[in-house]
Amino acid sequence: MPIPDPIPPRRESMKMRFWRIFRLLVLLSVVVAALAVVLVSEGDPTLHINMLVATALGVGLTVLVGTSLMTLTFLSSQSGHDDAAANLHHKENE
Repeated sequence: MPIPDPIPPRRESMKMRFWRIFRLLVLLSVVVAALAVVLVSEGDPTLHINMLVATALGVGLTVLVGTSLMTLTFLSSQSGHDDAAANLHHKENE
């Protein structure tokens, strides 16, 4: 009879979940940055490599940071730590 794998600790599970989502977010940011570079290159008759690199880095990193922070917010909400902090704050106000 096979032995089931032990359940990973909650913290490690959240880390693994974040890194799995983060890999998808990197792919999303690369796609959005490539789309932004295509749109910028079509709109400007004079094509400068510096402008394309700046557009790719600016858009890509902005999308990556924004989506990563939102992912951390949702994972924090699901972990239950926010509820414990809210209960503590509610008890202090009473």
